[in-house]
Amino acid sequence: MQKIILASGSPRRRELLATAGIPFAVRTSEVDETTSLKDPEEVVKELSCRKCMDVLEQEPPGTIVLGADTIVAMDGVILGKPENEADAKRMLQELQGRTHDVYTGVTIAERRAQFVTQKECFAVRTEVKIGPLSDEEIESYIATGEPMDKAGAYGIQGVFSRHVEQITGDYFNVVGLPVHMVYEVLKKW
Repeated sequence: MQKIILASGSPRRRELLATAGIPFAVRTSEVDETTSLKDPEEVVKELSCRKCMDVLEQEPPGTIVLGADTIVAMDGVILGKPENEADAKRMLQELQGRTHDVYTGVTIAERRAQFVTQKECFAVRTEVKIGPLSDEEIESYIATGEPMDKAGAYGIQGVFSRHVEQITGDYFNVVGLPVHMVYEVLKKW
């Protein structure tokens, strides 16, 4: 398989690609991630595309770049990364005992000469149900520092896994990259 460039600094995405045996290098995108879009699926598709194209412009022809963005949405409202511990607590209180959606948008593009020759953009949605959480459990989790750099203030693959009651859909999507879908697109190419 041709080596690709991952346009993301996410350690979780790096780990997923490495575990799947997909050769890659990392070039972090620094694009602005603000958007006026409100639909979670459209937001992640737009942001993944921005990241992908930003890095693709800096790479030589023949390069394949993968951009991704993951968000958590509760009742259609996007929960980003917490601004501070109080924000993390608010998010976890909202999520506890309920089902929410995790969306990851992925854009994969390749260019030859000055033109993009192939580009595919998609989003994957996974439903996650969190069990009931006491204030003490929430505060104990926040004290680990784990929620501070994650959408929705939790990481499914870490300490918080003990609070995940049910998943409907792709587990790896919740971690940050729908590996099977990415592999299928790369295989086609």
